[in-house]
Amino acid sequence: MKKIAILGSTGSIGRQTLDVAREQKDIEVVALCARRSVDLMEAQIREFRPRRAVMWDEDAAADLRIRVRDMDVEVLSGMEGILDTASMDGYEYFVTAIMGMVGVRPTVAAIESGKKIALANKETLVTAGHIIMPLAAEKGVPILPVDSEHSAIFQSLNGEAGNRIAKIWLTASGGPFRGRTAEEIKNMKPEDALKHPTWEMGQKITIDSSTLVNKGLEVIEARWLFDVDPAQIQVLVHPQSIIHSAVEYEDGGIIAQLGVPDMRLPIQYALYYPERRPMPGERLDFYALGQITFERPDMETFPALRLAYDAIQKGGNIPTAFNAADEFAVQKFLERKISFPEIWEMIRCSMENCRFIENPSLDQVFDTEREVQGILAGWRA
Repeated sequence: MKKIAILGSTGSIGRQTLDVAREQKDIEVVALCARRSVDLMEAQIREFRPRRAVMWDEDAAADLRIRVRDMDVEVLSGMEGILDTASMDGYEYFVTAIMGMVGVRPTVAAIESGKKIALANKETLVTAGHIIMPLAAEKGVPILPVDSEHSAIFQSLNGEAGNRIAKIWLTASGGPFRGRTAEEIKNMKPEDALKHPTWEMGQKITIDSSTLVNKGLEVIEARWLFDVDPAQIQVLVHPQSIIHSAVEYEDGGIIAQLGVPDMRLPIQYALYYPERRPMPGERLDFYALGQITFERPDMETFPALRLAYDAIQKGGNIPTAFNAADEFAVQKFLERKISFPEIWEMIRCSMENCRFIENPSLDQVFDTEREVQGILAGWRA
């Protein structure tokens, strides 16, 4: 019986992780953590009967305690409750499915307590990869990627130990505005950006897909996960989202992972690696597919991707500035307080104006986040 805790159980990845647990029958869900979705958390507790549930919001936790007082479950709240859950005994896998930098400290705590990390929280490596990867190596803890692209790379590396990577082909759908001009996208609204052509995801990641910020974050994440130079990571727009990414070796051979767009596959692969389990659902039909196509990313119309490459080349705390500015800007865009192009303009402003720290500590990572929020607080004031 595999025992897991899920950080972000009410989000898209968290819910699909529970789909895997529901299907496989041999996963015990020990703990669930979420922000404030009390109705869904209550339903999850009643179905999966975890020993502990944590709500980020104290009012939500208080409400949840009343609702599940008939259940044998401990309800905690806030970062203190999350950190205690990340490091508690009694489970093997910590699934980091929450969005944002809130996932960084719990991941560190879980690694320090020897948990295997099923990583879906990009911000963890984007902002603290220089801390996370050495710590995981020191503790002998595997970081198992859950993002479809990084899982595809991970799978394409299997059996190739000792063979040198020439290039990683990191695929991208292109988002809802693929092929549009800068003039065409400048007046796009949140409802336009939320119409992703391939994947069903949360609001933040869907907006990030529309700006190509999400692909930029994945470039930075891949640099840390696979210990490659950013120049070896080539983004490839592939609208059908069938090839989830590929690895090119120095002899020119390319190994790719293909499949229908279904996040349950990389989730299940991370939890059962190296075993492949049967999984219900649609299968790729090459005859019906007919053809697949590829394009170069348009980094003139979507400059956020180029900014991500700049951030990882500059290093230090600049990737944190990139990420923090995006989190701030996306929220403002969803609130209709800024235009679509202002998302990357705010990212550029933050990268240019934050104080550079070459090798930031974890505290300095969060100091940078606060500094960026200060830089952007007067935007358009």
